[in-house]
Amino acid sequence: MKLFPDSALLQLEFDKVKNLLQEHCKTELGKTMAAELRLHTHIDFVRTALQQAHEYKQLVLLQQHFPNDYVLNLKKELRLLEIQGAVLTGEQFMLIRKLTESMGSIFRFFDSDRRVTYSALYGVIERTHYEKKIVAMIDEVLDETGLVMDNASPDLAKIRMNLYRKRTELRRVFERILSKLQKQGYLADIEESFLNGRRVVAIFAEQKRMVKGILHGESDTRKTAFLEPEETIQLNNEVFSLERDEEKEVYRILRTLTSDLAKHHDLLSGYHDILGIYDFIRAKSRLALDINGNYPMLVPHAQVHLVEAYHPLLLLYNRKQGKPTIPVNLTLDKDNHILVISGPNAGGKTVTLKTVGLIQLMLQAGLLVPVHPTSQLGIFRQVMIHIGDTQSLEFELSTYSSHLKNMKHFMENANGRTLFFIDELGSGSDPNLGGAFAEVIMEELARKHAFGIVTTHYLNLKVMAGKVKGIVNAAMGFDEENLAPLYRLIVGKPGSSYTFSIAQRIGLEPSLINRARKLVDEGHFRLDKLLNKAEQDMQKVESKEKDLHKLLKENEKLKKEYEVLSDKERKQHEYTLQKLQNKIREEEIQYLKDMERKLKQIVIEWKRTDDKNKVIRQAEELLFHKRAKAANEKIQQKIDNKFEEIKGDVKVGDRVKIRTNNQVGKVLELRAKAAVVQVGNIPIQVKLSDLVLVQERQKVE
Repeated sequence: MKLFPDSALLQLEFDKVKNLLQEHCKTELGKTMAAELRLHTHIDFVRTALQQAHEYKQLVLLQQHFPNDYVLNLKKELRLLEIQGAVLTGEQFMLIRKLTESMGSIFRFFDSDRRVTYSALYGVIERTHYEKKIVAMIDEVLDETGLVMDNASPDLAKIRMNLYRKRTELRRVFERILSKLQKQGYLADIEESFLNGRRVVAIFAEQKRMVKGILHGESDTRKTAFLEPEETIQLNNEVFSLERDEEKEVYRILRTLTSDLAKHHDLLSGYHDILGIYDFIRAKSRLALDINGNYPMLVPHAQVHLVEAYHPLLLLYNRKQGKPTIPVNLTLDKDNHILVISGPNAGGKTVTLKTVGLIQLMLQAGLLVPVHPTSQLGIFRQVMIHIGDTQSLEFELSTYSSHLKNMKHFMENANGRTLFFIDELGSGSDPNLGGAFAEVIMEELARKHAFGIVTTHYLNLKVMAGKVKGIVNAAMGFDEENLAPLYRLIVGKPGSSYTFSIAQRIGLEPSLINRARKLVDEGHFRLDKLLNKAEQDMQKVESKEKDLHKLLKENEKLKKEYEVLSDKERKQHEYTLQKLQNKIREEEIQYLKDMERKLKQIVIEWKRTDDKNKVIRQAEELLFHKRAKAANEKIQQKIDNKFEEIKGDVKVGDRVKIRTNNQVGKVLELRAKAAVVQVGNIPIQVKLSDLVLVQERQKVE
């Protein structure tokens, strides 16, 4: 994606979202992927990334464990496998074993059903395979602690057996020497010690000449001497030699194992990357849960249709403060692709602009976004932004000069795949002249079919938005009585700046306000006043409309209750209930007769056959599975009484029945070979092959 200016991501606070994502990552690769998060323009890539995060989020919500618990950073070990002659330690081999085991758990997780239900997550490992040989190779050589086992080679087994015997012989000789020296009163310490890898005894320094052997050292106080007795010198030499042989054989075994594992280096590197990718996907799902992120509907053309959209950072901040966050609802399509937002300062214009921009960036980075799932978003190839004071000291450009320079870039490069954001278009210059240029800029961007949001206080832009094709007005709601912004976007009408109302409310001298009014063009003042009054009237109408809807709902509820209590409905209910009970009794009698006949047959089989276990299994099948089947048939019957199956292709909005559990729901979205079905208040993903179209049966009077 092309961005203008270079600081666009920073201005829309995308870096803060990346930081939040990085905090959820556990692996080095996951953190690197979060730090280097890119924006993509290919819809298939974006769809896959969103689907992966959505599926992992579903796993978390359903409390299903995905086996990517281990946090492994094996770059060093994997690099050593590439170096000829390198040798890994036992501990490093155990880390590689843990890596391979983790991949084995992930492969086992994806059974035939989960490969369809979580197809995007399965796609991460679809092109690799699990190699059991790696774990087997390590287990043939190392124990669970990472030590080389005795049977790793015949030579090692022989060396360790000889070493065990020599150490046992040496211990017995030492015990005899210690006992003798203790009786003679030469021992300074009854515990034996090791110096320079040799077994020595501690004797009083003044007695050291009384014992034959090699002096290896003395204590710091010079009162104790450490002596290797003459009788053990040869045994110590033999033990030392065997220990060197053991080290050499262990080194040879580990070097051979390293060489054998090096053949699987590419596969192991792939495993390492896959665990990092799953860690990154998990982080995306965790972030989505934090910000109420969802998977919106992707469309192949340029479009922004936001339903209950929130600025993720503002949502988190307000949640900590215990404040509510007002969602944004707006649509930019081919007919209305530029939105001009007006209204008072500090009313939420810039926040609305940034909300749309940040959500679009997150979407094209493959992140779930804080919108209602019914939102529809397209893919844009470039994003342009102009927010705040862009005065350039380096190039000696004034605020307005810099503003015009940016607008020049907008007009020269914008097209139908451009999404732009301009805060306070035309500001920084004479209102009349700046407003004229702003009008020209808007016309040019509309002519190029670019999509965007513009905030302004200019009256001529508000008037223009109602005349030029593709440009539509919007206003931020404002409570004039309480002098407080409502932070609610109202699309379809321009907003007042409430300049004089705010001045009156804060108690500014009336004479000063009147003088200011005289300086303003009468037509301009009257129009702003008209906008002010229209907005307040609209708010009153909306309030009354809400009250009316509430009354209508209550009336509808009372009407339904009355219908339920009516004699006709009550009699119909009793008749249906009696009919259903009679049918159930008939089914029970038939079932018992059938059961009696089959039990008699089982008794005959029991007497006739010698294979009693076979008869027992038949009885168990009859007694237990039949009941479960009958229970399922009752549930199926209730659904069939209310709904009937119809033929046709499943589409969004259709009512369908899930064959696996007989639940009925509404299709929200179609995705590849699956569909999102809302059952009650819960959206679930189901294979298309498990769905059948249904409609309510007509009631027969």
